[in-house]
Amino acid sequence: MANKTIGSVMIREIIRMKNNGFSNIRISKSLGKSRTTVVKYLSAFEESGFDLKELLSLCDNDLFELFEPNDTLTPNDTAHTNLYAFFPYVEKELKRTGVTRYILWEEYKQKHPEGIMYSRFCYHYSKWNQKSDGYMPTVYKAGDKLFIDYAGKKLHIIDRETGEIIPVEVFVGTLGASQYTYVEASFSQKIPDFINSTQNCLHFFGGVPACIVPDNLKSAVTKSNKYEPFINEQFAGFASHYDTAIMPARPVKPKDKSLVEGAVNITYTRIYAALRNEEFYSLNALNAAIKKLLVSYNNAPFQKKKLSRSELFLEIEKQELKPLPIERYELREYKTATVQKNCHIYYSGDKNYYSAPHALIGKKVKVILTQNTVEIYHARARVALHLRSRKPYAYTTLKGHMPVSHTYNTNWSPEYFINWAHGIGPSAKECIEKILQRKQYPEQNYKSCVGILTLATKTSKERLNNACTRALVYDAVGYNQIKNILEKGLDKQITLLDYIEVTPIKHENIRGSKYYA
Repeated sequence: MANKTIGSVMIREIIRMKNNGFSNIRISKSLGKSRTTVVKYLSAFEESGFDLKELLSLCDNDLFELFEPNDTLTPNDTAHTNLYAFFPYVEKELKRTGVTRYILWEEYKQKHPEGIMYSRFCYHYSKWNQKSDGYMPTVYKAGDKLFIDYAGKKLHIIDRETGEIIPVEVFVGTLGASQYTYVEASFSQKIPDFINSTQNCLHFFGGVPACIVPDNLKSAVTKSNKYEPFINEQFAGFASHYDTAIMPARPVKPKDKSLVEGAVNITYTRIYAALRNEEFYSLNALNAAIKKLLVSYNNAPFQKKKLSRSELFLEIEKQELKPLPIERYELREYKTATVQKNCHIYYSGDKNYYSAPHALIGKKVKVILTQNTVEIYHARARVALHLRSRKPYAYTTLKGHMPVSHTYNTNWSPEYFINWAHGIGPSAKECIEKILQRKQYPEQNYKSCVGILTLATKTSKERLNNACTRALVYDAVGYNQIKNILEKGLDKQITLLDYIEVTPIKHENIRGSKYYA
């Protein structure tokens, strides 16, 4: 420190001019002080543990206490000994959730009422711990950026039936200009939970920022890169729906998202610490408790400002956010499929078929599924849109997708074949009903029905109905079995069944079966 005191007013001028970007020589000439004196004070500023804006917010007495050489602590006095003996405890306790230097200073004052004030406590601790990395604070425009991250430490809920403790993730989002913050617990950091938490965050703010800054977790970034990271396809779709941009923080650069890192630390103090003695048996109950504490979190005034986060948000940032879209984003599933020869693609998740234009037969298409719709894309253009079906093995078909030569069978349905069989006879109808109940693809069932019913044109309706009666007795319902009965003439013996008791014997292959009448 300089040998001669320059007063708190002059100290404040040095801080102000340095904060405005003036060089040391210009500050020296403007204030009429030697360059050596200016450099010594600036070095003291860095060692204080405060940034320049924080120093400007201190009162004159605090500035005088921080930087003037009349420090009453000397290495040999009792106050110095007590203070530095307390610092190892401070270093250990600061690693615990929710603990701050201010809380520890209060504990220090309870043990040593005659001890130093908080600003000098921070100064000596920074000096003792040798942590004096300075940085230039970033100024964020209103409505520009939303910083999102997950807290490193987890909360938990309890399974009421088993008593199992289930850890849960804690999502934190904070706006750049007002530092208005949203906090939510979720079961995981996977894509569905991550996108749902981010969406809830935007609806909590009531608007959309120009840019979202996430960490490099897999749900947001498929492959991290300092210059051009690969955004997860699901998250990119979410950003497109809300008309915002994704700008991931650089890998191993925590200062890119220092605001949300600070918000996470405050979350530990304001939310984690307040919930430490409470028990929750569901995620909804935990989030309800977090929501109540979040109100006081955002309404508490800044330590160095008169305004709170809520007041600052309503005053400068809310009106700068873009409006929310009318509908919430639906999670999408992305698949690649090949258009089959029947002009349909197959989705194994629901075991369903969806039609695509016949010109794309054999080609790869991209399929995007939501809870309610199925979109098919080829060459970046949407070629089909269907309502999503949940019925297994169902065909969803648009007539315009089918070639003219294939449209003759568009009226096929279970009712169509049952009515056709009814015109042949009761046994034929029962046969067809049994075939349609099989758990096979619909088209396979339809082909079997066509094959059986057209046998009436080769023989007669009466013979076909008799053959179906014989097949039903032996539970051998199928095209090949009924065809064999007709070829062997076994349908002509069917009248004997009305008079002679027959013991049903099931055979898988009627060709080698023996019939007793």
